[in-house]
Order: sequence, then C-alpha cells, then structure tokens
Amino acid sequence: MAMHSAVSYPLGRPACKKDAKALQFIEEMTRNVDSVQEKVLAEILSGNANTEYLQRFKLGGATDRDTFKSKVPVITYEEIQPDIQRIANGDRSPIFSSHPISEFLTSSGTSAGERKLMPTIQEELDRKQLLYSLLMPVMNLSRQRQGLVFSIYKSRNQDTLTSYYKSDHFKTRPYDPYNVYTSPNEAVLCVDSFQSMYSQMLCGLLMRKEVLRVGAVFASGLLRAIHFLQLNWQQLAKDIASGILNPRVSDPSIRECMSRILKPNRELADFIIKECEGQNWEGIITRIWPNTKYLDVIVTGIYDGSIHS
Repeated sequence: MAMHSAVSYPLGRPACKKDAKALQFIEEMTRNVDSVQEKVLAEILSGNANTEYLQRFKLGGATDRDTFKSKVPVITYEEIQPDIQRIANGDRSPIFSSHPISEFLTSSGTSAGERKLMPTIQEELDRKQLLYSLLMPVMNLSRQRQGLVFSIYKSRNQDTLTSYYKSDHFKTRPYDPYNVYTSPNEAVLCVDSFQSMYSQMLCGLLMRKEVLRVGAVFASGLLRAIHFLQLNWQQLAKDIASGILNPRVSDPSIRECMSRILKPNRELADFIIKECEGQNWEGIITRIWPNTKYLDVIVTGIYDGSIHS
C-alpha cells in the first residue's frame, strides 16, 4: 500500500492509515525518550511556575531536570491531602495547577484499598483520549482484521474512566472499524450496576461470533462479569429466545436501544443453555466467544486471582 512506502514502521505493518499515523507518533515519541521527557517536564514547570505547590520549593523559575530533582521531593498522597481538601472545599487559587480544576476523580482503590481524590483539569481528557487512541493500533498489529470488542464497563462516582465515558470524547468518538464495542453507550453510562452489566452481557452474547477481544478495565471486573453470567444465564437465555428484555432493566434509554438489537433467537438461547447449565465453566470464554484472540484487562494493586480462558 502506498501509505507505507515513505515511512518505516519498526513496530510492524499498520492495519490502516489511521493506525499508521498513530504508530508513527509512537515511534517519534519513543525514539529519544530522555529528551522528550525532559521537554515535557520543562513545559510542566514553566506552565505552573506560579502555583503555590512549586513556589514552596523555590525553583526560581528553573525548568531543568536536575534542579527539579534536587528541590522537589517524592511525596505520599497523605502529604498533599490537606491541599486537595482545600480545593474540594472551594479554594480556587492555583495550588497545584495554573489551569482551573474542572472536576475531582477518584482512584480505583485497587492498590491500597481506599479511593483517593484526584483534582484534574479539562486538558487531561485530551491526554486520555490520545493515550487510548494509541492502544488499538498496536493491538491491531497482531490481528490485522476487523471485529468487535466485548468489554465490560462500569460507571462509578467520578473515577478516571467514568469521567472519560461521560465525556464527549467517548460519546462522539469517530467510528473505527478496528475498535467497535458490543456495549451501547446507554448501557455503559447507566449507573445502576445490574442494568448496566445485564444489558452489556446480553449484547456480548448476541454478537458472540463477531467478538475478537474480551475484557474489562481490571481483571477483577472480568471475573465479576463471568460470575454475573453464572448467576443470570437462565434469564439471559430467556430474553434471547423470546426477544423480550428482562423487566428488571427499566432504564428507558437502554430499553430503547435494546429494542433495536434484541430479536428472538431460539438457536442462540439453546446454545447458551447448553454451555452454562452444567458445572464445567473451564474455558467458558472461548466456548461462548470462539473467535477471541486475547483478554484485555489490567492486573494491578492487591488483585490476587486468575482468569482461565
């Protein structure tokens, strides 16, 4: 293809023009990591020189790495918690950032068992969007074909990922044939955990043969999803056989979008019953989603478990 002729791609051959641009960006940013990081640090320090936090360390306007390392200590969350609380209480002075704090996010709590408040700025969503846009071009190097993604999302009270899901970056994301999700936005954004999980699982089952990637944000989330299937497969199969959505899913937006997706399918319902009615759940992921190429999850913090595909 012509798009590859003038540029080399050390990571591999891009699947499409959009991927080629992302892979080239990764190559440019990682070719000389040291100088890139030094430049980014200098931009952060110069842009936030007047913040209360940096002024405590008397950098004198210096933006070089050596001065930063010698004067700004490594700290714990607890050491800056009083400052974070000031912001939470309404203090709008430039404590940590020269940009206005747009919202508070919470950590997942998987590392230390407790969630932490994280003040963030609007520009952070742009950085998140950029990061997420680089994931699939790399993953596509291994499959090089189109397919669906069955990934379980869970909206919580303003954690970092929920903030992304609620943003226009997610809601109005452009169509990408290499990164199409089985879960409709209405299900992802529903705050009722049962309704959200149920409708996402139902969609994943309806599109099971088209799914190439199965996952959740954290490995524990994927385990919860499989456990949810163990508890609810009979009702899910009933919905699939009848084409009628479980009345426990009462969210109007979900019911409307599911009315366009859910149609009677006795054959699929019988398959779900056959696979789930016994005691053998080993290899359940590849049995139900036979074209799965890999699991996409984060394993971090205090998680202690295993996933058998």
